[in-house]
Amino acid sequence: MSPRTFIRAAQGDPFVDALRQSAAELLVSAEDSRIETLLAEFLMYQGLGRPGESERRAWRNSLPVLAEDLRAAGLGRVQVLLEHRLPLTSKRADAVLAGVHPKTGRHSYVVVELKQWSRARRWEDSDVLLDVDGARYSPVLHPSLQVDGYVEYMRDFVSVLADAPESITGVAYLHNASESGIEDLRGSHVPSSSRLFTGQRRGDLHEFLTSRLAPDSGIRAADDLLSSRIAPSKQLLSVAADEIQEREQFVLLDEQRVAFELVLAEVRKAIHADSKTAVVISGGPGSGKSVIALSLLGQLAREGRTVMHATGSRSFTQTLRAVAGKGSTRYRSLFAYFNSFMSAERNGLDVLIMDEAHRLRQTSVNRYTRKEVRSVARPQVDELFDAARVPVFLLDQYQIVRPGEMGSVAEIEAHAAARNLPVKEISLHAQYRAGGSEAYLDWVLRLFGLRGDGPVVWRDEDSFTVEVAESPDALEERLSAEIARGFNARMTAGYCWPWSDPRSDGTLVPDVVIDDWQRPWNLRGDRAIGGAPPSALWATGAGGFDQVGCVYTAQGFEYAWNGVIIGPDLVWRTDRWIARREFNRDPDFRSVKTVDDATFDRLVRHVYKVLLTRGMVGTVLYSTDAETQEKLRELTSRGDTSSPSTSL
Repeated sequence: MSPRTFIRAAQGDPFVDALRQSAAELLVSAEDSRIETLLAEFLMYQGLGRPGESERRAWRNSLPVLAEDLRAAGLGRVQVLLEHRLPLTSKRADAVLAGVHPKTGRHSYVVVELKQWSRARRWEDSDVLLDVDGARYSPVLHPSLQVDGYVEYMRDFVSVLADAPESITGVAYLHNASESGIEDLRGSHVPSSSRLFTGQRRGDLHEFLTSRLAPDSGIRAADDLLSSRIAPSKQLLSVAADEIQEREQFVLLDEQRVAFELVLAEVRKAIHADSKTAVVISGGPGSGKSVIALSLLGQLAREGRTVMHATGSRSFTQTLRAVAGKGSTRYRSLFAYFNSFMSAERNGLDVLIMDEAHRLRQTSVNRYTRKEVRSVARPQVDELFDAARVPVFLLDQYQIVRPGEMGSVAEIEAHAAARNLPVKEISLHAQYRAGGSEAYLDWVLRLFGLRGDGPVVWRDEDSFTVEVAESPDALEERLSAEIARGFNARMTAGYCWPWSDPRSDGTLVPDVVIDDWQRPWNLRGDRAIGGAPPSALWATGAGGFDQVGCVYTAQGFEYAWNGVIIGPDLVWRTDRWIARREFNRDPDFRSVKTVDDATFDRLVRHVYKVLLTRGMVGTVLYSTDAETQEKLRELTSRGDTSSPSTSL
């Protein structure tokens, strides 16, 4: 049986929101195990991959219980949306019940989080984290807070809920647990609006459900939820505006302010004239693109516009969520990824701000995307054009570092021209990184043959220093001296060494080996290990200096002192750079079928250009190749790093 039997696509979306049945239908399909097959097909249909045995077991054990409880409560006509996908994210709620409120007669929704836990206790002294018997990971979030988050997120992004936030609530149902098994959960001081029920008190659950849902059909409520417009709510935008307004105000100078005002003008024009315009803001590293992006996000939110921020960088997006959204989990949800808009409503947003747009991909599909969807997939840039009346692209085309990235000004303009979409372009010339040194950015571009007619000698400026270390030990010692003086620093390298997972005891493998010097790469995962910050926070979190970063964790960030190891994949020979694919370990660069030699040469130069332009005060260089090292000495005015800089 196809999942289409029970689903309704939203806004013509090739993906679907949930596997849908009435409670009575769920009871039948759960009893004869059909539901497990349907859900597996559904997840594959959504491009989310094949479910594992633990997920199948959860369906097998929990869904018959939920179906029986709905029957016992007299709610057989309520619509049950299983594995409901939250808007613009891959997160899924176990179930959403859609029906009619018994008192108001209006739509009513209950988000249900199903847990098979039999026992759970507080984790250490935390009120919100739990230690659960048999859990794969520990600690885990209190289930009431988990479902609270789902409810709040849906209120923020599902328009049908925005004007009636009271119409949706949540419950956590621990159907295998007794009250004694979860005593700590009842005694905690968790500020939650969602209710928690155990199998021992099924009657309490039935009473709660019937206080929110009448025995009437929930078909219209489910229809309206699944077909609702997806956009940030006014409440969420108000939170975002307050969050930015309370922070130190950004000062926009010259063309930064011009770009900012131009976007605001185009937004007003698009709304009043019911038109559409794209804006492209280009500039080098440190030219203020991200400051413009956050300033626009705050201003447009204060004006009540529907606006979101997106990037193609996992590290950059997660850092923005953690830093810009600090103190407001709701605000963090305004920061999304480029591939979040495959199924977005046409012009559903007033403005979509795309920071780091040089990381646009050819398409948003991934290895889990269904074959039939893959075959009709549109270019990612077209999806982003469609998502907002004013799509804003902020980019540096010299930071395209991976195969499949297409975010240049010319490519964006070509796609816009094919749609007869007008484009307003503005270039940022000022430099706010590298001590405000435009000369340094020009030196780097000329060094790697990306501008001009060849490298030139660098002369230190009062505000910025370039040095060449005699060894990786000397490079690390030089940066450590600056850290001792109160500056922050990071070490990065070209992707020329293997990259191992942490050992079973949690220690990191020192993969970057140069003679007797050894250091590990930054972590690849989302969890801190042994003092090392997670991947997304390597550039900003405590402990990041002890690992070597790569271009994917450094791109988009800055630090006072920047150490760069140029590996054997790019070497100087006589009068030119030679790119050597055989020394590069980046999986995206290995196949000549997908990355020809000319493209590899261009991209590896871009990689080192990105790495060399992260510093605010100084850059310390080292090459593993003797001839390249000698060339760097010739091109810098400071080749000896035996003593700390006196230029500051």
